[in-house]
Amino acid sequence: MREEKKKIACSNCSSRTSCMPTGWGEAHLRQIDNLISSRRSIRRGGVLFYNGEPFSALYAIRTGFFKTSLGTEDGRAQVTGFQMAGKIIGLDGIVNARHTCDAIALEDADVCVMPYDRIEDISREVVAFQRPIHRLMSREIVREHRVVLLLGSMRAEERLAAFLLDLMQRLQARGFSNSELILRMTREEIGSYLGLKLETVSRTFSCFAQEGLIEVRQRHIQIRDGQALSQRGYRQICY
Repeated sequence: MREEKKKIACSNCSSRTSCMPTGWGEAHLRQIDNLISSRRSIRRGGVLFYNGEPFSALYAIRTGFFKTSLGTEDGRAQVTGFQMAGKIIGLDGIVNARHTCDAIALEDADVCVMPYDRIEDISREVVAFQRPIHRLMSREIVREHRVVLLLGSMRAEERLAAFLLDLMQRLQARGFSNSELILRMTREEIGSYLGLKLETVSRTFSCFAQEGLIEVRQRHIQIRDGQALSQRGYRQICY
């Protein structure tokens, strides 16, 4: 993991609108610029933070893709989420000043480091900045509620369809295709997140392909019938 000490500015970052408030004047933007202490580069498979590590900062994903996971008592890793560019991660560490999960890069990634003490200082100085921070926390609560619903009341095909649709929508919002995606995670990791066995995930992918809903070429997925897939995953995850 490499950390760059050069000055990083939110105001001239192309990803700023994904993770920071929009419509602010220059004065507010200059204050936001003071949030970023450095940028870190993490290679694929590298760890941004560990479960139990002291909490000191939030991280805005500038490029790349991460998964968060927890270790279970029997030694397995339970995937708890997937995060992409524009997402702020590390909120789990606020409550007890220690991170409660591992954040692992699924591809080479860059993150902007935002020390939490600076966030608190700016929140006191700029009252309007409290709103996006509260929105971030609320979004995480809503997402976890939706995931509980997903795992508790949906069949395997509904879970996978909802997962693919939400992933596609998140990528589309960042300027990518609305019908094609490349999975950064393995099918085993998808299964861990959705509460499904690897065999079930593979079988469901094959069923969707046979029905003409998607086309699968290794990790490359093309949505062939988005409407039919939407009907399968009508209760979608909220990220």
